[in-house]
Amino acid sequence: MRWKMDWFLIGMLVAVLLACLFPEPGAHGGWMHPEIITKGGVALIFFLHGVALSFAALRSGMLQWRLHLVVQLCCFLLFPLIGLLLYWCTNGWLPTELRIGMLFLCALPSTVSSSIALTAAAHGNVPAAVFNATLSSLLGVVLTPLWMSVVVSSRHSEGAIGQVILNLIIWLVLPLVVGQISRPWLGTWARRNKPFINRVDRLTILLLVYTSFCDSVVLGVWTKHGVTAVLATTAVSFLLFYVVLYSVGAICDLQHFTWTDRIAVVFCGSKKSMATGVPMAQIMFGLDPALGLILLPIMVYHPLQLVLCGVLAGRWAKRSDVLAAATVTQ
Repeated sequence: MRWKMDWFLIGMLVAVLLACLFPEPGAHGGWMHPEIITKGGVALIFFLHGVALSFAALRSGMLQWRLHLVVQLCCFLLFPLIGLLLYWCTNGWLPTELRIGMLFLCALPSTVSSSIALTAAAHGNVPAAVFNATLSSLLGVVLTPLWMSVVVSSRHSEGAIGQVILNLIIWLVLPLVVGQISRPWLGTWARRNKPFINRVDRLTILLLVYTSFCDSVVLGVWTKHGVTAVLATTAVSFLLFYVVLYSVGAICDLQHFTWTDRIAVVFCGSKKSMATGVPMAQIMFGLDPALGLILLPIMVYHPLQLVLCGVLAGRWAKRSDVLAAATVTQ
């Protein structure tokens, strides 16, 4: 599998550049009214996810409970524990908001579409990937804010943990449920127009990225930490990816997973969702002027994981073909 530049990744850079050049419209009090379009955009994203998501596709992968347990523990225990270690070890070295962003990255659920696509490209267990990627997104609504409550004070979030979870349910889960309920009427349309839905989804995320960075620019956050923050985040992201990658691989060895199951576990257990992370951050940290700095780790980790996992998918696809050929000749 050859990885090529995605217009969405270029769009992220453009959104950040526009926020640097023209921050006033997307800042609080600007004519774009980000306090309104933020929550509307979040609801739209998860409504579209609900319309496009077929729970019938999950049935064939539900019974592999050991595999599911490993993936979810990697997402919501291994990753966050590493995030807490990073948070404490970088105290005094990095800005507090960036350290919070690193923990937030580690506490996020796995990706959905790219985990499934990469598993399929590597000839892995696709039904297991579908099940775990979807389950991870649902669990993240509760588990992500619970992990963040360990270190995040009310100064950085929009209220107590119960209120945060309630807001996430209202703006994430409820639109998802409404989308699922509307599938009998919109499901066929969603299947025919999947590329259009993906574009709307990604453009909405880019809008949220723009508004997330506007306040940071207006208040001068980046003049204090700009280059240092980006370089530190990039170094930590590389380290984080490889630590998790080899840790998940070692766990798969201990569990004696098959090669196809191992592919699904690694791709679902080592990846973090920007599509979920940006809306969650808007709900959880929308009042924090340094929201752009909090989002920086997931914005760096997202393209990094796509590039590195794309390379792995290509290599593993060849190995899968060799193993399949050997099985046939036996």
